[in-house]
Amino acid sequence: MEYFSLKRSSALDRGQPNLSSKVYVRSTRSGKVQKIVRELYLRQDIPCSSHLCRACLDIAPTDYSKKVAPFVLSDTPAGSKNFPNGQYLVPDTNAFLTGMDLFEVETAFHDVIVLQTVLEEVKNRSLPLYHRLIALTKNEGKRFYVFFNEFRQETHIARDTGETINDRNDRAVRKAVEWYNQHLTEAVAAKSKKARRVPSVVMITDDRDNLRKAKVESIPALTLSDFVSGLENADELLDMISAAQEQREVRSKKPELFYPEYFSLSKMMTGVKAGTMHQGIFNVSPYNYLEGSVHVPAFDKSLLILGRENSNRAVSGDVVVVEVLPQDQWKAPSTKIVEEETVNKNDNPEAEDGENIISERERKALQEEVKRAHGQSSEGRAQPTARVVGISKRNWRQYVGHIDKDSIRSTSKSSRTQQMVFLVPMDKRIPKVRIRTRQAGELVGQRVLASIDSWERDSRYPVGHFVRSLGELESKGAETEALLLEWDVQYRPFPKTVLDCLPAEGHDWKVPADLSDPGWKTRRDLRELLVCSIDPPGCVDIDDALHARRLPNGNFSVGVHIADVSHFVKPNNAMDKEASQRGTTVYLVDKRIDMLPMLLGTDLCSLKPYVERYAFSVIWEITPDADIVSSEFTKSVIRSREAFSYEQAQIRIDDASQQDDLTQGMRTLLQLSKKLRQKRMDAGALNLASPEVKVQTESETSDPVDVQTKKLLDTNSLVEEFMLLANISVAGKNYSAFPQTALLRRHAAPPKTNFEELSTQLKVKKGLELRVDSSKALADSLDACVDPAEPFFNTLVRILATRCMMSAEYFCSGTQAYPEFRHYGLASEIYTHFTSPIRRYADLEAHRQLAAAIEYEALDMSLQSRAKLEGVCKNINVRHRNAQMAGRASIEYYVGQALKGRDVVEEGFVMKIFSNGCVVFVPRFGIESLIRLRDLGGGSAGAGAREEPEAEFDAEKYVLRVKGDQERGVKERMLELFEKVSVRITDEVEASTGKRKVKLGLV
Repeated sequence: MEYFSLKRSSALDRGQPNLSSKVYVRSTRSGKVQKIVRELYLRQDIPCSSHLCRACLDIAPTDYSKKVAPFVLSDTPAGSKNFPNGQYLVPDTNAFLTGMDLFEVETAFHDVIVLQTVLEEVKNRSLPLYHRLIALTKNEGKRFYVFFNEFRQETHIARDTGETINDRNDRAVRKAVEWYNQHLTEAVAAKSKKARRVPSVVMITDDRDNLRKAKVESIPALTLSDFVSGLENADELLDMISAAQEQREVRSKKPELFYPEYFSLSKMMTGVKAGTMHQGIFNVSPYNYLEGSVHVPAFDKSLLILGRENSNRAVSGDVVVVEVLPQDQWKAPSTKIVEEETVNKNDNPEAEDGENIISERERKALQEEVKRAHGQSSEGRAQPTARVVGISKRNWRQYVGHIDKDSIRSTSKSSRTQQMVFLVPMDKRIPKVRIRTRQAGELVGQRVLASIDSWERDSRYPVGHFVRSLGELESKGAETEALLLEWDVQYRPFPKTVLDCLPAEGHDWKVPADLSDPGWKTRRDLRELLVCSIDPPGCVDIDDALHARRLPNGNFSVGVHIADVSHFVKPNNAMDKEASQRGTTVYLVDKRIDMLPMLLGTDLCSLKPYVERYAFSVIWEITPDADIVSSEFTKSVIRSREAFSYEQAQIRIDDASQQDDLTQGMRTLLQLSKKLRQKRMDAGALNLASPEVKVQTESETSDPVDVQTKKLLDTNSLVEEFMLLANISVAGKNYSAFPQTALLRRHAAPPKTNFEELSTQLKVKKGLELRVDSSKALADSLDACVDPAEPFFNTLVRILATRCMMSAEYFCSGTQAYPEFRHYGLASEIYTHFTSPIRRYADLEAHRQLAAAIEYEALDMSLQSRAKLEGVCKNINVRHRNAQMAGRASIEYYVGQALKGRDVVEEGFVMKIFSNGCVVFVPRFGIESLIRLRDLGGGSAGAGAREEPEAEFDAEKYVLRVKGDQERGVKERMLELFEKVSVRITDEVEASTGKRKVKLGLV
């Protein structure tokens, strides 16, 4: 049981705290009674933060510099038709949970009081929304003020006996609104003897009981939609209100239920613990929207999820609980391309009750798949199949897409009639979303941002709401912002609090000339070394530079010098927190989204030539055979002699007339790098491949001109080898100093099952064996995967092998046993990232740990906490992957634009084959695309109902025989896996995503 007493002192002196004591009585397992007393100090000096109030300005506490924090709330807040004198808004928790998109609108929702009670509830309910709310409180233009109502004497309330926590918190919100209204009335009266309008303090809530009680207590309160209805741009803003609550209220009659009910949380937890159920992340196949999979720890292979009913409203990315179906219901993975836009092209977004969960076309597609699976002649094709019984965590986010024009009743731009339409997400793995809008006509042809609010058992599709329009489809601005939003890249300008952390001298900052300056503390003066940098063309954020010189004993002194970012970015300040959130710099074709402000990234930290810069240096003594004799780590000052591009460095190395010391140093680095590389390969390091292209753009407009395959030179490998060596050396040093909290990077060995399909394909089609017992065995067998008639075949196999790998990840050393530290791809026992602190937060943290390891400075507490480091690793792992995907999406967009209107024939290779099409990879442009059987027939581009020509698919031999049809202009032909084909490359706007993509056709 629990009870408490609240004591208030009679002292009302300024700044005098009042004591609130909570006494808890609880029984222990042994039966003893414990009394726990928690004291809370209530204050009267927590300001209201309104510029209308002089009294609070006089009593507000000061900071360490004796300054009062600036007041936030305007003295002339905006009004509405409900409150013409102006209003301050006090949203409750559900208002933020359902309307966060609204509160983020720059043109509305200013002067908002965020109560401590509400802020803590939002944090408990949704961490992503909490972070968005915190960001709003830092946006000076929005004027969001956090009021600590639980600590202010007049607004603190105790929980009544028998009162629920929710009811107590609702009462706390009403109490705060009541106090604010009274307080402001008195403040305005005291400030001016003339009659002056007093703004209303209005509670915003969609809780009916809370509204009713507010009315009884004469407290101004409105629902979110009622408040928005009184604003000027109400039509646009009303579309942004979450549809979840509206949907629940609209359904008056008992709906027909189509999806199975989710198991209770306790039942799922019991099942997972007992091993009868399993938990994992739900993924949807990019080739078949009716097929999903869930990887769970209990099995090497992912569990298969087939059909809408078995996926049971799970959206790709959700953490789900699944139950394995009986073995007689196991199925084989699909060999057919099934796309939602063709199967469900004419669905009605208004249809709710009585609709079929599975359309007849879907049912037919599924039946064909089941028949095919049952008809397999070989045994073991079917694999464990499961169904979703509950959702552990919804990973819904904001989704970018476009409005399906066929789902709109009226396309008139002047019409403000509310209608339900389909949003078709850019991500094909996400189902269509039903959104209700009053501006459907205006949104046609626009790239649109929307959120999912709910997915009830009686609705075939999830329901969401409009957030905002990004601009016209295919426009550079809209498509770039779309891919940044899709991959959750933090692209907003750096806030003032971050910029305030930059050196006051700005671009005039220089390394101090006086060696007694604190900046020189224990730094080594390496300015006499012939240091240079080698980077991609146009690189301005130069992280690393190198040097090599011969020692008297015949060995070499080799140094890797890395930008000393940790000198400028101190732990836990605003810039550090922003960098930790961003995690990495994101490189797009036409722009860079920086992790750190440009002043640091491209100037003060960047190891530009001809200027002195702070660095963190790793210096080895290396023998001519590339054996490491010794390593040392030191903070330093360097002066780079030159900034080369890879090509410039290669030309200089190859030019025999160049015999200067700097060039000779680069030749030494190149010779040593080749030996280091050979040692890695001998140890089992993998030489993998990924399709990499470079988009050439106009210098002024950034419009794409051409697409070229990246050429790798010896100098690329030179830099790579020494960066790897530096990372390995630093990893060992940091781990020896901090065995529990070193921030490292691991690459787990992939399960052998990951290679089963590729291994079978190589054996069947080429008679080649892929051995995966170790990284060395895999490396050797990849070297042997050659086709004398086709040089590119080996690269194609390496690309496919890369996709069988696990993802490398950052981790805290105390969370894994030492054997698990191994980096499989590099064949290294230990590894970290140290060499790119300008663009990766992981490297910045490694710098701080290394500085402490060499006793340059004390280690910050945040780097001594395993729990905090695990949180950092979790975030930067996500950010690192998202940055890669955003970069690829940018290249894909620009390749599509570069090929716009062109019609070219290129060589391609069949890299995946289905019963109704194939995937072809074109090395020249680094692209891969589906070629469907229906595209071989006649008909207009994008015709979803086009008939497919007859074909026979031999799944065991990976052969698709397409039968000829003279009437429809289809020639008889055979498609085989790994076959080289000629393809015609044109472009089209993809109906399903609204993106312009390359379209491949067989020649």
